[in-house]
Amino acid sequence: MRRLPVYLLIDTSGSMRGEPIQAVNNGLRVLVNALRQDPYALESVHLGIITFDLTARELFPLTHLEQVQVPEIEVPQSGATFLGAALELLLACMERDLVRGAEDRKGDWRPLVFLMTDGTPSDIQAYENAVAAMKTKPFGNIVACAAGPKARQDYLKKLTDQVVSLDTLDGVSFTQFFKWVSASVAMGSCSAGAAGERTLPPPPAEVRLVL
Repeated sequence: MRRLPVYLLIDTSGSMRGEPIQAVNNGLRVLVNALRQDPYALESVHLGIITFDLTARELFPLTHLEQVQVPEIEVPQSGATFLGAALELLLACMERDLVRGAEDRKGDWRPLVFLMTDGTPSDIQAYENAVAAMKTKPFGNIVACAAGPKARQDYLKKLTDQVVSLDTLDGVSFTQFFKWVSASVAMGSCSAGAAGERTLPPPPAEVRLVL
């Protein structure tokens, strides 16, 4: 079975401390549980998570959905938002993990990436360099979420046209966001062989498309 790689990039900078990161932890559990109810997703989805604050870390590598165990994500007291480093790490993980097609095998489907941040990249030059590198790679979709009033949508627009926003950082907003991500991944697992950028399901009221 060909894999559908799905990468989540989660902002863990100091401003996410408290209710926001707890809401993210709850939302990730909702996402994984929802995907496990979908037979297409359960068959093909492999999930990897990268967190970023003062550094970027691979929370766990690309893992079959059935075997995913999401640890409790913690946030430092304070810290910057090294989003550029997170994209660099994503590219390195893809280079290491993705199975490419050959005469005797089919490669992975094009990866889906979902990125969430509540701020602005602290490593702007690294971010812009990483964005340029990202545009040379084949993705099924890249979706960026500007969470809360301090998130800079203009920087995310440099990475992808698929930008959404959350007005607040409360539990309801994050739960609805991760439910929507789950539905997007499930839709992607059903249409993994389709050419072109994959269609996203309509977002809930808490998740606004940025035009």
